[in-house]
Amino acid sequence: MTLVTEPDHCTHSGIAASDRFAAVRRLTTKLCDPLVTEDYVVQSMPDVSPTKWHLAHTSWFFETFILRPHLPGYQEFDAHFSYLFNSYYVTLGDRHCRQNRGQLSRPTVEQVYAYRRHVDKHMQQLLTASEQLPGAIAPLLDIGLHHEQQHQELMVTDVKHVFWVNPMRPAYKPAPPREGSAITPLAWTSHAEGIRLIGHDGNGFAFDNESPRHKQYVAAFDLSDRLVTNGEFKRFIDDGGYQRAELWLSAGIATAKADDWQAPMYWIKQDGEWLNHTLAGMRPVADDEPVCHVSLFEADAYARWAGCRLPTEFEWETAVAESGASAATGNFVETESFHPRPASPTATGPQQLLGDVWEWTNSAYLGYPGYRPPPGALGEYNGKFMCNQFVLRGGSVATSNTHIRSTYRNFFPPDARWQFSGFRLARDA
Repeated sequence: MTLVTEPDHCTHSGIAASDRFAAVRRLTTKLCDPLVTEDYVVQSMPDVSPTKWHLAHTSWFFETFILRPHLPGYQEFDAHFSYLFNSYYVTLGDRHCRQNRGQLSRPTVEQVYAYRRHVDKHMQQLLTASEQLPGAIAPLLDIGLHHEQQHQELMVTDVKHVFWVNPMRPAYKPAPPREGSAITPLAWTSHAEGIRLIGHDGNGFAFDNESPRHKQYVAAFDLSDRLVTNGEFKRFIDDGGYQRAELWLSAGIATAKADDWQAPMYWIKQDGEWLNHTLAGMRPVADDEPVCHVSLFEADAYARWAGCRLPTEFEWETAVAESGASAATGNFVETESFHPRPASPTATGPQQLLGDVWEWTNSAYLGYPGYRPPPGALGEYNGKFMCNQFVLRGGSVATSNTHIRSTYRNFFPPDARWQFSGFRLARDA
């Protein structure tokens, strides 16, 4: 993988690198605190991986890409793990089938935690061995930490689905108290046409799919100042939105009919009231909260129903740059709310650009002009998925605020719903 790093990034002291590593690894295990052993092993659908697998795979990543090639005398924890916990790196050999990860009763959860301790011990040995990290290790450490943060997010979203398919609908963690807020009328921010610089500027870490930075013509557009809410989406449902084929892409209405979509994922109707499965358990759908767990197909159909469209990823990135939005104020995993929050009724200008829900764009996931997948196993990280996927921007309540940035490009197939995905509206100026 091609990494973009700060000019002095390879000169972090060993202690600083050790602290960074330890902090990310601690958060992973902290997210597991509410779980019991039985929760770690369930695979509720092919897209969901058991929590135990995430814990092992992230350790496998450090073992495979850093410890084996860079720590002299390193002994792997278990020879089976290279096969069991490789995800999709074809160049690294055979892998256990993704859809069968839930069949792995062994290794046990206890053994997986022992594996993490083994990897942590040797990573700390490597990171504290000298005052400066060798140039080859520093970028690998960066990608390893950001890779683990991606799996922290997947753990949260996967556990939510695991609890959803359980008829008891258990709660992962009680929700923090929140006050209801008045739903402010949707407003628009205007953005002039122009040639924009899109992509990562080279300062700090970025994945290879965020580069090369390039010029992009963006026509004048308006962007909604907040995300679409549950209450607004209810009106789409009540107006027959899921049955009106003229609003949908052909593949979208076919999917909606085949899978019997009637509402966003995790919504159920009881006694005439919509309820929402959250990580704090079942509760009534709150009209003021951003709609969440919708596919690109649903977001696009709603936008057509509303007489609007979804933004392009270039419009979204332009809006963030012009608004000065910062991850410091977003609703991310560090807030431990694990649920999107309403927009502020008193704020002015665009809100919720970073945090709460991943925002669907109508941009296909493709390489930027001049992009070339890097060689080697890490080159498989992003480039080979540039087919039949759409870009999402902004991060969610399951994302770390130290992981997200305005150029970050998430991507999923247009029918994906189990992620914390929502949307805002755009229109031509």
